[in-house]
Amino acid sequence: MNIQWFPGHMAKTRRLIQENIKMVDLVVELIDARAPVSSMNPELGTLCGAKPRLLILNKSDLASSEENERWLAYYKQQGRTAMLFDSVHQKNAKAVTDAVKAMLSEQFARQQERGMKNRAPKLMIVGIPNVGKSSFINRMAGRAAAISGDRPGVTKGKQWIHLASGLELLDTPGVLWPKFEDETVGLHLAFTGAIKDEIMDVETLAAKLLECLLERCPEGVVSRYKLSTTSFENGFEALEAVARKRGFIISGGEVDIYRAAHIVLDEFRSTKIGRITLESPEGAEQNEPC
Repeated sequence: MNIQWFPGHMAKTRRLIQENIKMVDLVVELIDARAPVSSMNPELGTLCGAKPRLLILNKSDLASSEENERWLAYYKQQGRTAMLFDSVHQKNAKAVTDAVKAMLSEQFARQQERGMKNRAPKLMIVGIPNVGKSSFINRMAGRAAAISGDRPGVTKGKQWIHLASGLELLDTPGVLWPKFEDETVGLHLAFTGAIKDEIMDVETLAAKLLECLLERCPEGVVSRYKLSTTSFENGFEALEAVARKRGFIISGGEVDIYRAAHIVLDEFRSTKIGRITLESPEGAEQNEPC
């Protein structure tokens, strides 16, 4: 299942980042805690140049708490400043503000020596579609400052958000990269909702997801769908078993695979199967498929 998605507006977003990067002091890069490798845009290093980058593992409430800590340890070992964040429930956005000011302390000290005082730190918020940038900004602002939604493509253009903490945030639309070299990257992005379901073959996608989940967390799948086995010839056979257990039968006695596919995708994304991380730090340099 070779997934590729790079509509024209994403090329426009790349140009927007390039044109505005000189205006900001620091880049806040949001990635999905469930798929840290796949959700990290490999082009951002070039686009952001030498700007310091704060890495936010967002949606950490949807990922395995144990894997969250392992990823933090990994990034610390790599010399990167990384934090967990939950844009839905987290209340201590102050920790992000403190981290930003600590990362910029030397730069601002030098500016003050040159007479540049009381200048608000300017941050650019970047990330892939549906990683939660607008929700992150709203949590930081303590108000509905940015339009958010549980689907890719909500943010259409750049917007500056001024915070009471003294920070100024530049929100940007979600952006992917022109080609996924690894098929697994496209799958993981589709599993987590970074790619629109409307352009996907959701039956094949759900079958692939079940194959992945049956390998990484078989007990969660068995418990959720009351399956009697985890041994299936392929994901489609597992998807059919889910459909039968849920009673998704259409005319002629056939199972409604399409309906089951949407259920599996929705229930994975809402943690009804469990808090699941698709990728581990061991494969961070070249993440292995599920």
